Amino acid sequence: MPQISAQDFLEFDQIREGIIILKNKALRAILMVSSLNFALKSEEEQEAILYQFQNFLNSLDFSCQVLILSRRLNFVGYLDKLKEIEKNEENELLKMQISEYGKFVKELLAGGDIMQKSFYVIVPFALSEMEGKTFQVSKKIIEMTEEKFQRCKMQLWQRVEFVALGLRRCGLQVVPLNTSEVVELLWSFYNPKEAEKGYYPDFPSELVQ
Repeated sequence: MPQISAQDFLEFDQIREGIIILKNKALRAILMVSSLNFALKSEEEQEAILYQFQNFLNSLDFSCQVLILSRRLNFVGYLDKLKEIEKNEENELLKMQISEYGKFVKELLAGGDIMQKSFYVIVPFALSEMEGKTFQVSKKIIEMTEEKFQRCKMQLWQRVEFVALGLRRCGLQVVPLNTSEVVELLWSFYNPKEAEKGYYPDFPSELVQ
């Protein structure tokens, strides 16, 4: 029986130039999007945001996926840094204040988990869209040559720019993830406990370009 590795269960083959290449040769780009405190806006501002967002949705002629990631905030490194600052502080008054602040943070954390939400928009492009044909999902039929990748990449980034512009008009900040950021995000899905601690291993070069 052939040995099965963890990568055999993944839906993607490679990540290069900030783009995920799926096993069916479709491409994905990921945008990180800021949050917006809608409740603090005036009624006129809320209506303007909703109007812009509605126009943005109506202007899309391709599908997008919205991902909301909730994760416990990790304060281990922060508390360790406080201890280091306290140890090196020569002023006794400041040393005591740093110590008290560290205790306050620990008590705050003991009261419950503090969650952080991150927002992403995943923009797709398929090889079949460029070819104008319907392909079967098969490695034997679909071949992603370097020329086709560059052409698909150009089409994908045009979509990315379009989505980013539409979201910015709604008052949101938008940043496309680069290769290392995409890899870290995907890795965190399969290793949530390690990701909460801020631990990320060295990734194989054949996966990341």
